[in-house]
Amino acid sequence: MSQTKSFNLPDLGEGLPDATIVEWFVKEGDVIKLDEPLVSMETAKAVVEVPSPVSGTVLKLAGAPGDIVVTGHMLARFEIDPALPQRAEGQDTGHHHGAPAPAPDPAPAAAAAAAAERADEGTVVGAMVSSNAVHAEQAVAVGGVKAMPAVRAMARKLGVDLARVRATGADGAVTMADVKQAAADPSTLLAAAAGKAATAAGASSAPPPRAAASDAGRERTPLSAAGRPMRTAPPGVTAKGQPEPLKGVRRNMARVMADAHSKVVPTTLSDDADIHAWAPGNDLTSRLVRGIVAACQAVPAMNAWFDGDALTRTLHAQVDIGIAVDTDDGLFVPVLRNADMLDARGVREGINRLRQQVEDRSIAPSELSGYTISLSNFGMFAGRYATPVVVPPCVAIVAAGRARFQVTPVMGGVETHKVIPLSVTFDHRACTGGEAARFLRVLIDDLARPD
Repeated sequence: MSQTKSFNLPDLGEGLPDATIVEWFVKEGDVIKLDEPLVSMETAKAVVEVPSPVSGTVLKLAGAPGDIVVTGHMLARFEIDPALPQRAEGQDTGHHHGAPAPAPDPAPAAAAAAAAERADEGTVVGAMVSSNAVHAEQAVAVGGVKAMPAVRAMARKLGVDLARVRATGADGAVTMADVKQAAADPSTLLAAAAGKAATAAGASSAPPPRAAASDAGRERTPLSAAGRPMRTAPPGVTAKGQPEPLKGVRRNMARVMADAHSKVVPTTLSDDADIHAWAPGNDLTSRLVRGIVAACQAVPAMNAWFDGDALTRTLHAQVDIGIAVDTDDGLFVPVLRNADMLDARGVREGINRLRQQVEDRSIAPSELSGYTISLSNFGMFAGRYATPVVVPPCVAIVAAGRARFQVTPVMGGVETHKVIPLSVTFDHRACTGGEAARFLRVLIDDLARPD
């Protein structure tokens, strides 16, 4: 009698409640071996390759690319093939579903130590654990094309056919740069396969659908041919869009913001930093980081974590700054570690590295948590002041608005000075207004220095 096994979506890191299917590497009816790539999943932080937990025939898959699967729910079902390699009964896969484990039977000390070591390994985004061996994320050949899961996700997002991209990576793998180059310059794409070309040719020769026959005459306009306003919908009818479920980073961002709103008592102070004395070549973000470090060292209460349930506060000796990075997929906050030990060049190199890893979706989850204070430089787009959101356990966030010139009174007259609008939001349960004001004062004074 054949044996079937359901494989539930494991926790892909730090208690994430769900993940989105990016691409299946198999289809129902295929035979897959133990630890071969099964599916790539997009979490709030990265694209993760999930290996098969068994060897056998794929009976059922949880959904199609783009579908959301809840952690602990069925991801795939298999008919186990006893003739192929299987994982030993009870062998730790490194994935955790959040359910409490039964009490272990008495075992020798060596076995207990090994089990403790495996339990401590956990699951790292980009590296899946099977027993004690870590399988690093690697390029997988699907449909004759080698590419890493993050590269496939980017190609899907940009609408690039991987089969037509010139591969420049090791062993003929398509890289992230290859995909972006193809999206930016379609002329670099390889010719389509003969079958696809014939299909495309046949499609192009077919008559266009009737609905698209007169696109020019169907343009939406609020004016009639006579130039008078006209209705675009009957009275009482409201325009409705198609509901779209939030996925990946945006889905996690929504949860984090809602949690922060329910747990923090925010208060915001705003002021301007006069940077008229700056020497040419100053890096705004690096100067903001330096100013935050100086302010944190002067007012340690703002460089802290706060536990609202236990009413405890943790002051930090190091300054780890979360740098908000805006992307089409949502907001990332990578951490610039030990900012208090970096010079201007080190700050810029660190920020560039983090931004590149965010863009490539190759950033490790450890780089997206544990910051002691955060910075949002939203002024690079627009806006003057803001009320940025403090995400627990942090107690403060600095936001820099768009620089502007303003008339400034000076001895004997007025001058035009360049200023940066600053907003500091802090959790008023953990910090006093005086502490926040002194923090802002130190930040402003440091930014006023010539270099």
